[in-house]
Amino acid sequence: MPKKIPFLFLLLSGLMLFTATRASHLRAGEITIQRVSCSSLTFEITFTAYLDTESGVVVGGPEDWLDFGDGTRMLIPPQVTKPRPDLGRNMGMVIYKINHVYPAPGVYLVSYSEPFRNDHIVNLNDGNSDAILFVVQTEFLVDPSLSCNKYLPVLEAPPIDRACVGVAFFHNPAASDLDGGDSLSYELVVPMFGRETPVASYRDPTDRRFYLNYENGNETNNGIPSFSINPSTGDLKWDAPGAAGEYNIAFRIIEWAKDKSGNWHRIGYVTRDMQIVVEDCNNTRPDLIIPNDTCVIAGTTLRETIFGTDPENHPVLIEVHSEALRVLVSPATFDPRPPKFQPSAPPARLSFEWSTSCEHVRDQYYHVVFKITDNPPRGPKLVTFKTWRIKVVAPPPNWRDARSDHDKRSATLQWDEYVCSNASQMQVWRKIEGDPYLPSHCETGMPDLGYSLVATVGLKDPDSSQPVTRFTDTNNGKGLAPGAAYCYRLVAVFPLPMGGESYVSRDICLPPFFANAPVITNVTVEKTHAEDGAVRVNWYAPFEIDRSQFPGPYEYAVYRANGFDGNDVIRITPESRIRDTTFVDDGIDTENGIFNYRIVLYSNTTSDPASWIPVDTSAVASSVRLDPRVLPDRVALTWNADVPWLNTSERFPYHLVFRGTSDDPQNFILIDSVKSSNGFAYNDRGQYNNMPLDKTQKYCYRVLTRGVYGNAAIREPLENFSQVVCVVPDADGKPCAPSLSLNVIDCDALFAASQCLVRDFSNRIHWQVACEKQIHSFRVYASSSPDGEFTLIADKVRGDSYVDRNLSSFARCYKVTSVDGQGIESEYSEIVCNDNCPYFALPNVFTPDGNDCNEYFSAYGPFNPLIQHTPESCVPGYDNYAQCERFVKKVNFQVFNRWGKEVYTFRSGGERSIYINWDGRDNDGQWLSTGVYYYVANVTFDVMDPKKQQQTLKGWVQLVR
Repeated sequence: MPKKIPFLFLLLSGLMLFTATRASHLRAGEITIQRVSCSSLTFEITFTAYLDTESGVVVGGPEDWLDFGDGTRMLIPPQVTKPRPDLGRNMGMVIYKINHVYPAPGVYLVSYSEPFRNDHIVNLNDGNSDAILFVVQTEFLVDPSLSCNKYLPVLEAPPIDRACVGVAFFHNPAASDLDGGDSLSYELVVPMFGRETPVASYRDPTDRRFYLNYENGNETNNGIPSFSINPSTGDLKWDAPGAAGEYNIAFRIIEWAKDKSGNWHRIGYVTRDMQIVVEDCNNTRPDLIIPNDTCVIAGTTLRETIFGTDPENHPVLIEVHSEALRVLVSPATFDPRPPKFQPSAPPARLSFEWSTSCEHVRDQYYHVVFKITDNPPRGPKLVTFKTWRIKVVAPPPNWRDARSDHDKRSATLQWDEYVCSNASQMQVWRKIEGDPYLPSHCETGMPDLGYSLVATVGLKDPDSSQPVTRFTDTNNGKGLAPGAAYCYRLVAVFPLPMGGESYVSRDICLPPFFANAPVITNVTVEKTHAEDGAVRVNWYAPFEIDRSQFPGPYEYAVYRANGFDGNDVIRITPESRIRDTTFVDDGIDTENGIFNYRIVLYSNTTSDPASWIPVDTSAVASSVRLDPRVLPDRVALTWNADVPWLNTSERFPYHLVFRGTSDDPQNFILIDSVKSSNGFAYNDRGQYNNMPLDKTQKYCYRVLTRGVYGNAAIREPLENFSQVVCVVPDADGKPCAPSLSLNVIDCDALFAASQCLVRDFSNRIHWQVACEKQIHSFRVYASSSPDGEFTLIADKVRGDSYVDRNLSSFARCYKVTSVDGQGIESEYSEIVCNDNCPYFALPNVFTPDGNDCNEYFSAYGPFNPLIQHTPESCVPGYDNYAQCERFVKKVNFQVFNRWGKEVYTFRSGGERSIYINWDGRDNDGQWLSTGVYYYVANVTFDVMDPKKQQQTLKGWVQLVR
């Protein structure tokens, strides 16, 4: 009779066998995510795994966890493995898909973990890789402020590749953005063995221990090996493997999306964990000949031939991966399709063709990834990847007509109906004088040519849906400048998420507007002083006025306002008016102030020569403001002005920079000229006399701008001086940092006074400066936490306090810096923080008896949608502002009967509000009987203090039916 084997021994043996069979298993994988609908928070999550089929182990089982990143996870059930002989012997693939509903917008990290990786990966744990968990993770952002992004990148090329010792290796994941308008970037990371936990024993594939001759370890044997990924195209290159074996590496494909303001935001990433099998072989990798990156105008057909070669004349297979092959309208095609091995001598060919259309226009390039694989009679196949970038651009708009209305000083512009119906807007750009510019290949949108964006016009009438092909430029109701000659260009704009701009149109130009009003030509600072400064204003008399209606003589009143374009206008000439066409405004602060001026024309009438009436007004022109900033090796100057003439004319292209050692401009010398079309900026490093600036010397500056109206009747150039600024380039002499304090919130007092109906909050901060150095202004920085990233929220703040308004909560941290008159910034002040006032309260009785009163067990608070639609007499205490909920993020709620059995559970999120609103039913939907029940509420608050973020409420409630 055979001897019985103890059960425990059998169990342990089974566990050991289970572990052993898993020891040669997962080789590579990734998680990709697709949003099912933009109107819901349901996402399709796809885990793709590549495994060694020889072990006989399937993906899925008691240790194979898929974590959704929202506090929930699941075990993946056993999956059927699909053989992949094209990837090598004993290679298989599993694709597991599941839909998951997320509770709210936010950032979620999805991960998959499983023991174990396949064994003998030489760069993980010194080859004992079966002891390391296989983990991949993907992060994604759901942000309502961004356009709906339905996909994270989709990866088409499998993550198993083979390489030869000493031969450069290439890979590309062939990642595609199926949303169309997002941008992808790439970065190398370390493989993971836990959520956000890299493998500590990972070694870079170019580690010295993998090479016999490290100093000559690249393919050409003349340099050290390298391992890198192109951050724009995703081309991965290992030049070159040093020792045979299996290597695992990882990289992230990061997706970026634009918001409505044109700013890029990271919306997620996919991490690929891939395996490279390196063998000793006698093979040379094949090569591809692809076209140069290109742009193609929508509506034209792109035809190109790709060539494949092999040094040893092995047959080659050319494959194509691109989102251009999957667009819904007129996708690209290639031949042969499906790909097949071809002789490589003469070179193998693949024909690529794409009949583009307006639907293909987008801001980003289409990436076409080509992969060539050779087929030697023995040994591993080698591959080469190359990426071709194609940008589909929109054609330029075409002008139809442009007309001036001299009486209204407006320009009516007309263009042909735009050929791309999916464009959403037309940008109208304006500039004094024309420009011969023609866009170069791939240069879309308006380049920096001195044009100003006048308007952005919708291309469809919202009422009739008819195309819009007209715009009237009134200069925002102020009228175009008399005497000025304007030219216009158009750019068509496409909506997000694909985005994109057309080529710019040609110029269309109008003759100068009639000079039937004063033509202001100069606003030049004659004297710089904090109290006794002076600005000279010059203008032309209206030389094209209708003298039969306004016979003259003419008199003028000059008006001044603060700032570049302020409208707080005051009259600075006497009531008697002046007849001259020049005026000096003196006794003003030109050291710190910026001023703008306008001239009002008066004429006597023919019917009553003694009667003077205001006839018209000139355009508004500001003074030139010069700002210096002292840097360690230079003084950086920038200047600006808001004027009706053009200060970037190609006929008078240079602004002049003057410098002296005192504030008397009579002693200044011309040190340089700056081409104005390159920007109003100059760096003085002492290049005038080839001597570095003396850090103890005082330097004073003044800039002369030069402009035109584009009118032959107006003498040009129009020259205007800025104020004088003086600095001492002592870059180390920083002002001292402010000492900061904050009005800390008294929660009880605040809500007793303002109740909890207030949802817009503010913080007031104060500071003091104990510093002899003169302080010009302050900068205020804020962050959501003390150790978070601080961003500038207010600049050029004067005084000793600042109020941060329109906040969604009090939870905010601040620090402040001082800035002196030379633009030098102090060190940061200490950090001060305010926090929220958390509160959450529950009642102890409710009556779900069908009488429409007190039917639900709800948290106190007037924002409960259920309570807002219930008669006030039915909800005693729910409008008690002393008890209303405050700053609650999440609630997990459990109810137990008197024997301790859980009868009801609730978790807020999605359509479930934090107010609970329990109707008295159990988890099976059955009514509970009258009685006392006990509850536990785990509440998460929106506060910075970790000790206050979680609170557990325990109590009882009387249910009466």
